[in-house]
Amino acid sequence: MPARLDAFRPADLTADQRELYDRLLDSARATGSRPFPLADDEGRLRGPFNGMLLSPELGNALQELGSVVRFGTGFTSRQKELAILVVAAHERSDYEWAVHSHAALQAGLTEDQLTAIRTGADCPLDDPVESAVLTATRELATSGDLTDDSFTAATDVLGLPRLYELVTLVGYYRLVADQLRVLRVTA
Repeated sequence: MPARLDAFRPADLTADQRELYDRLLDSARATGSRPFPLADDEGRLRGPFNGMLLSPELGNALQELGSVVRFGTGFTSRQKELAILVVAAHERSDYEWAVHSHAALQAGLTEDQLTAIRTGADCPLDDPVESAVLTATRELATSGDLTDDSFTAATDVLGLPRLYELVTLVGYYRLVADQLRVLRVTA
């Protein structure tokens, strides 16, 4: 399906759009090893970031939340990528999967683990925190909630503050997956 939103050209941005554009390109997510750069060769934003320019105030709030979710929680990179991939698989978000499977491999997850995450198969993990993240995220992605037993199990391992961060991470990446789907953004 063709994209429903053309990528904004930097020269055509309003002042508010340009402010957000510059903020995105100066952010932590624009640095480091990425399989898909934040902008193409012409400077047009890729992925969910182009859509943020439609409403710069809302886009800025969303990118701020995304930045905290990605870089400001108590989760390790491996734990975050595990949760993000569970959401990407559940939401069938090819863009999120492509970007975050690369990051997950860099964080130490294996190809076999990625396959298990993508298919919903059993995914043996040695770390009890990773197991709790996987179990809770799968339930959150599927039902949007945790049973009382699942809540207790997750808080026993993660603690309530970390579980709160996980619920926020899942909600953020579900929102991004919806935006990518509606705007027909591809990798």
